[in-house]
Amino acid sequence: MSDLSSSMAASASGMAAQAARLRVVSENIANIDTPGFRSKTVSFQAVSEMFENSGTVKTGRVQLSNAELPQVFDPGHPLADENGYYQGSNVDLMVEIADAREAQRSYEANLKMFDQSRQMASSILELLRR
Repeated sequence: MSDLSSSMAASASGMAAQAARLRVVSENIANIDTPGFRSKTVSFQAVSEMFENSGTVKTGRVQLSNAELPQVFDPGHPLADENGYYQGSNVDLMVEIADAREAQRSYEANLKMFDQSRQMASSILELLRR
């Protein structure tokens, strides 16, 4: 039964990590037109318990992109310099949509694993009751 509970814990931690990833992607998409906004990424780290790998993950620090901010020509913009340029956002909508889809599918896979483990545990308990 501990294997089933550890698989449910791994799936639950995967769902939490992918939910955090979706929040970061949503924030990036929401700020796509914000001048000077740098896109963010979140990394995952394996959680290891006393001398063994539990299979669970946690989110690491949110990191800002090092990519150059594009120079946008708009002389009427309040942030434009004397040449009419201001720094735009370096968020790429296509990359963010792909990341959101990948996170969504990973979340769904973890949810399916969690549900399968829950059903197996329920079946074992039902067999033990007989």
